[in-house]
Amino acid sequence: MKTWIEARDVTHFFGQKKVLNQISFQIEKGSVTGLLGPSGAGKTTLISILTGQIVPSAGTVKTQERCAVGIMMDSFGLYERLSVWDNLKIYADLYRVPSGKIRELLVKTGMETEKKTPVGKLSKGMRNRVSFCRALLKDVDILFLDEPASGLDPASAGKIHELILQEKQAGTTVFLTTHNMHEAETLCDEVMLLNAGKIVEHGEPGEICMKYNTENKIEVVLKGGEARMLPNSSRGAWQLSEWMREERILSIHSTEPDLEEVFLTVTGRRLTEE
Repeated sequence: MKTWIEARDVTHFFGQKKVLNQISFQIEKGSVTGLLGPSGAGKTTLISILTGQIVPSAGTVKTQERCAVGIMMDSFGLYERLSVWDNLKIYADLYRVPSGKIRELLVKTGMETEKKTPVGKLSKGMRNRVSFCRALLKDVDILFLDEPASGLDPASAGKIHELILQEKQAGTTVFLTTHNMHEAETLCDEVMLLNAGKIVEHGEPGEICMKYNTENKIEVVLKGGEARMLPNSSRGAWQLSEWMREERILSIHSTEPDLEEVFLTVTGRRLTEE
């Protein structure tokens, strides 16, 4: 597959403070890649460099030639006194996009009934959907999303996730930053764990979790609610088969860690730390 984004030894300073330290990776066309880390890890700085808003202090970034880019970031302010429609119309005119595209996106995001509402009166979830529409006014090849569902209720976050997956299915390459473990596991083909400006782990979410599955046990919940831990071995298989014959099993779960636990193991910090 084609490499659509490539970073090599990207390093960046703000004054004397090094906020990114030799970041290198490649992203393939049509994939969803997540940059996962707590606040202050350098996520927004990296996405600003990838989108050309900041020139790195050292290193290089390359994207596929002649590809269209969409960007959704909190720092890209909407005009609060203007309606949803008028906000999008400004950018549609700038990009020479017909008004029909605005209508299509408002329907797609469930925002058609709010098109006359001033943006300042919208909830955070609705504002995020307007920002998402703006990022997709052009037909994009690469979509950069900075904390797309941060601070949203589960229903609004689910709507944003659904839209992201639709873009992936359409062949769009998506790069998103998040500190939400569930969001990364739900959406991403690959994740990079970023801590203090360095990538400390990189790969498929499931593979990363299995890599740190040091306990290698199975949790069995028996009828009546009793939870028992078994080794993932022939000895555990014998006990499991006994309970199955006795029809005592309510549920079975593997015990590999999630990304939150992996991050804590690798860095000593939690993803939700400020």
